[in-house]
Amino acid sequence: MQPGKGHLMIQFDAVHKRFPNGTTAVHDLSLEMPEGGVTVLVGSSGCGKTTTLRMINRMVDPTSGTIRVGGRDVLEQDAADLRRSIGYVIQQSGLFPHRTVLDNIATVPLLLGWGRRKARSRAAELLETVGLSAEAGKRYPHQLSGGQQQRVGVARALAADPPVLLMDEPFGAVDPVVRTQLQDELLRLQKELNKTIVFVTHDIDEAVRLGDRIAVFRTGGHLVQCATPAELLARPADDFVADFLGAERGLKLLSLTSLKGIPQAPAPEGGTWELVLDGARKPLHWRTGPTGAGSAPSDSGTTELPVRPLRDTDSLLAALNESIASPAGLVARVDADGALTGVTSRDEIHRHAGLAHAEALVA
Repeated sequence: MQPGKGHLMIQFDAVHKRFPNGTTAVHDLSLEMPEGGVTVLVGSSGCGKTTTLRMINRMVDPTSGTIRVGGRDVLEQDAADLRRSIGYVIQQSGLFPHRTVLDNIATVPLLLGWGRRKARSRAAELLETVGLSAEAGKRYPHQLSGGQQQRVGVARALAADPPVLLMDEPFGAVDPVVRTQLQDELLRLQKELNKTIVFVTHDIDEAVRLGDRIAVFRTGGHLVQCATPAELLARPADDFVADFLGAERGLKLLSLTSLKGIPQAPAPEGGTWELVLDGARKPLHWRTGPTGAGSAPSDSGTTELPVRPLRDTDSLLAALNESIASPAGLVARVDADGALTGVTSRDEIHRHAGLAHAEALVA
């Protein structure tokens, strides 16, 4: 396979790396990382996932075997040139504190000889791509939040449009809310850019959410299982993988199943709880009062409770949570524009959740 954008696979074959004390970081690894996909490496500390990642761009050289990127052995390439052709994002963003955000992003294009104007133009374009304002480009890293710094780190890694992106615990140092936002941003970017991404994390929930394939390592650098998230959750290879996935792997399976195809019914009228819509038929809230459905918000005793409408692309797990939170026991369903298409009952959601779980476990 020839190297280049859209024609890239990363292949490991019997690779291991020994530290000076003789311990094995990665043991006899045989693994393929498909082009255009997100391969997530998971495992506890010291299991070899970061070493595996760093062997791809030769920050660590293997002691035997081969690693091929786009069909070319990485050991036959100049290490500096190889690294400039591969994006790399780390946990603390690794930005240069004395350079502005714009100049940080332009680093690799400048090293490749693009010229300052072209490099800064590309950097400005990427600021928008990762959801930052042009004003942020004039600031220095210490003037940004942790989440903003991570976005800049991703932009810098993408600056020269590399076909491969390596990400080593990139969201591990930010709070859970920001982490979810950054995961959303990565999923959006990957849908647009279709990079070959290798992503390291110790968080199995993050791996399930982001990965097309998940590779589970155990201590000593042994690859135990590599599979799609659904297959991994449904059929863990052994007790080690099952324990690593945790007792809630059934719920994780539901997060991979969408609402598409699950029956809807018209929103009920005249019941205890009424679903209030705006002029564009977008759900606003659930409402009840002393006279039941139809009470005005100003009526004494009227109660309004929040509604979280879901689209077909949302998961069964999200629907399960919403069905429990909903005072009416109903999940409001909306189209891509947010307009109401119908409702699905709690019993219907529970029934499909049970079916999805059972089908996955016997597949």
